[in-house]
Amino acid sequence: MPARAGTEEAAWILGFAPHDIPVLVSAGLLKPLGHPPSSGTKFFATATLQKLRDDLNWLTRASDAIVKHWQTQNVRKSKIQNGHSVKPHEQLLNQSASLSKPGVESSVSRIPPTAAK
Repeated sequence: MPARAGTEEAAWILGFAPHDIPVLVSAGLLKPLGHPPSSGTKFFATATLQKLRDDLNWLTRASDAIVKHWQTQNVRKSKIQNGHSVKPHEQLLNQSASLSKPGVESSVSRIPPTAAK
């Protein structure tokens, strides 16, 4: 096995998709070799990748970082499509608050009182 791996090889070794590797780098969970420019090709030490692959705590943190990243991206995407200027964390708070307000109907259909008897 080579001493260094590119993004696709690193993704394969770790069990992630290649598009998840930049997310892990920006979250500080994966460090490329040397000092590549932000838009440059990144390489990773294969020995480090193998250790991370066996580290359950790191895998949990990495998986959580990827989930959080895509949740944020999806909120931003919906905000742009709907033309709202609500920040992502505010939108999540607004959604959960509206569900707990009395008198606010949810999308779940309710059984009429006469049919429940």
